[in-house]
Amino acid sequence: MAEIKLVIFDCDGVLIDSEIIAMRVEIELLKEHGYECEESEHIRRYTGLNFSQTIKLIEEESGRYFPDDLDEKIQKEIDSRLWRNVVALPGAGDVLDQLDQPRCICSNSGDERLKMSLTKVELWDRFRPYVFSAQSLPDIAAKPAPDIFLHAAREFEVEPHECVVIEDSSHGVEGAVAAGMRVIGFVGASHTYPEHSDQLLDAGAETIIKNLGEIPKIVAAFAEWDGLNG
Repeated sequence: MAEIKLVIFDCDGVLIDSEIIAMRVEIELLKEHGYECEESEHIRRYTGLNFSQTIKLIEEESGRYFPDDLDEKIQKEIDSRLWRNVVALPGAGDVLDQLDQPRCICSNSGDERLKMSLTKVELWDRFRPYVFSAQSLPDIAAKPAPDIFLHAAREFEVEPHECVVIEDSSHGVEGAVAAGMRVIGFVGASHTYPEHSDQLLDAGAETIIKNLGEIPKIVAAFAEWDGLNG
């Protein structure tokens, strides 16, 4: 048996329904600069990346370059819309009451946005101070690198195989798998798409859920079954 000692949540698209908001801002402002992308394509390719990673990929693939201040403008607009519109995913608070294990958040979002969004949906105090931002920690690369997950394991003094991660993006799943952790893929937010489950499974998720309430029983099942990483 493999005891599960830490449950790690991604934030955007797992605890809060924010990916759809950020994605639409990015599409709108990129279009103003002559780059158009369908929502389905943008979601499939860039969900889980921060915008600097996204813009780098777009520039490399298209040969098109964007103003230096575009990232700053997009981040300000995302923050504004998140404060007005972001909501918690159904069951996000309830599932925390049902878990016996310590929990934390590992995110590519910045500290200020995480605090603002999680405060808005009344989840900040359920996690602080264990809200880890890849943007704010020294020498920590953003997902899909495994760094942020390994940082969390060190903070809680647990081994990677004793951790379960809940992720909604293939980039996040890849990072957690590279860290040696078990992964639950989540497809219950507004940005989900037809191939979403398959993409997460291909990236290494062991199972897929649409309801956060399923997490405790899966964590218990992982403790009984070592899977590929036991």
